[in-house]
Amino acid sequence: MTDALHPRSRLVHDALRAAGIPGEIRTLPDAATTAALAAAALGVEVGAIANSLVFWSDGEPLLVMTSGAHRVDTAALARRLGRDSIARASVDQVRAATGQAIGGVAPAGHPAKITTVVDEDLALHAELWAAGGTPHTVFPLTFDQLVALTDGTVAKVDAD
Repeated sequence: MTDALHPRSRLVHDALRAAGIPGEIRTLPDAATTAALAAAALGVEVGAIANSLVFWSDGEPLLVMTSGAHRVDTAALARRLGRDSIARASVDQVRAATGQAIGGVAPAGHPAKITTVVDEDLALHAELWAAGGTPHTVFPLTFDQLVALTDGTVAKVDAD
């Protein structure tokens, strides 16, 4: 099964298994580069899509796992985290930090650990879906599994 996966997705698969998460990576026929596209392809609410957004904050990458139902308020999140600033990472910064392309960034399978924030609103969904390392791959997991997988800090990520 994993032999058919893209090498980036195999890294994600291995990280899932190492964390004890049984969800299988699913390959979609079309790229799901947005939460809306992923939700439509899976037949789930857009809020159940765990978007992996990479930001640059205080000289390092910051991964924010946010509900597909809203946007990250970078100023509010910086205040909550006690950081000087949070700005969207460049394409090159995303690739360097994750080894993955924008639109397919997974919460795991990166070259090195990335400080991660997990949107508290994702806890509202019994099952979440996250990108599996490419824009064509996704996998299911629970909120608790996502927090454990990323060693993430749970926080409100949208506006006050």
